Amino acid sequence: MSVDALFTRFFSEIHDNRQPAKISYPFYDVLFLTVCAVIGGAQGWEDIEDFGEVHLAWLQDKGLFLNGIPVHDTIARIISRIQPEQFQAAFIRWTQAIQQQMDGALIAVDGKTLRRSYQPGDRSSTIHMVSAYAAANKLVLGQVKTAEKSNEITAIPELLALLDIRQCLVSIDAMGCQTAIATSIRQQGGDYLLAVKGNQPKLLEAVKQALAPAMATPLSAQTAAVEQAHGRVDGREYHVIPAGELAAQFADWDGLQSLGVAISYRIEKNQKIAIEQRYFISSKVLDRDEFARAVRGHWAIENELHWVLDVTMGEDACPIYREDAAENLACIRHMAVNMLRAETSRKASIRRKQKIAAMSSDYLDTVLAAGLQKLSEI
Repeated sequence: MSVDALFTRFFSEIHDNRQPAKISYPFYDVLFLTVCAVIGGAQGWEDIEDFGEVHLAWLQDKGLFLNGIPVHDTIARIISRIQPEQFQAAFIRWTQAIQQQMDGALIAVDGKTLRRSYQPGDRSSTIHMVSAYAAANKLVLGQVKTAEKSNEITAIPELLALLDIRQCLVSIDAMGCQTAIATSIRQQGGDYLLAVKGNQPKLLEAVKQALAPAMATPLSAQTAAVEQAHGRVDGREYHVIPAGELAAQFADWDGLQSLGVAISYRIEKNQKIAIEQRYFISSKVLDRDEFARAVRGHWAIENELHWVLDVTMGEDACPIYREDAAENLACIRHMAVNMLRAETSRKASIRRKQKIAAMSSDYLDTVLAAGLQKLSEI
C-alpha cells in the first residue's frame, strides 16, 4: 500500500468539517500536503502552498490535487478547523503502532509555550502544549494543549490517560509533582520520577533531611562524573536512597520507594563556581546508575524536541493563531520530527534532512515510508 494511502487510512477518523457542496479540494489531500510540507521545512501557510506547487507533479502521480494546489488561505481554513482531539487521537494511534516500547523505558513529560500563537492584542491567549517524549526511541508520543485559565497540572493527567505507560518510568518536573498525578501514573501501570521543589515544602524538607547523610560522603568515581569542555568544568553527582520511613509519613504519594538528589557543579574560566541541587521522588526502586540515567534522560525532551521545534522548525516565531491552527500545526511538527528521525539512511541533522526532502521527492518518499511503513502491519 502506498504511503499516501496508509496515511489516509490511519488518519481516517479525522473529520472534514466543510459543507460537501462547497468542497473543491479533498480533505486528505490538503492534510497530506501539509505534513509533507512541514517535513520539507515549511513554517507557514504560504510555504505550504509553495511546497505544493513545486511538488505538484509528485503529488499528482499519487492521484492527489488533480485540479491543482489550493491557495494558502484555503489550506489555512481547512487545517484550522480540524478538531484537535481527533488529530491527537490519530497521532497517538500512529505512535503506539510504531513505538518499540521497552520495560522501564523513560517517558519525559514537559510543557512548552508557543510564544507567537496569541490573538492580536491579547498575549494571554498564547497556547501552551504539554508533550510526552520517549527518550530511548526519540519519539514524540502525544501532546495536549492546556485549557484556558489552567496549566500543566490538569493537562498532564489528560495526556497520560491517552498513552500506554505500563512498565514505563514517567519523569515530570516540579509542576507535575502532585499526588493525583502520581496516583494516576501508578493506576496505569507505570512508575513516576518527580522533581520536588518549593511547591511541596514539607515533602522537600523531608527529602533533604533524608538525603543529607548521603550527600556528606566524600566524592568518588561511583557517585560523581566530571567533564571539561569549552573553557569550563562540569561535574555531576547523584545519590539515591530507599524512601524508608518517608513512605509511611507521606502516604498520599502512592508507592513511594526512592529518594534522590542530582547535584551539578560548574566552574567557569573566571573560577566562578555554580552549584545546583535537584531533589526527586520515585515509585520505583532505583540504583544510582538508573537514577542518573533517568534524571539526565528527562532533559532529552528539551534538547532533542523543544530545541529542534524552536531552532530548526521555527515554532516560537510562528505567528499562526486562527481557530485551532496553532495546536494542529504543533501536532504536525511532532509528526514531522518523528518521521525525520525514523529515516536513518542518511546520517544528517533534522535541518539537513528537511532541506533534502524539500529538494528531492524521492527522499521525501523515503522519509514518509520510514514513518508509515509499520502501519501496513496493522
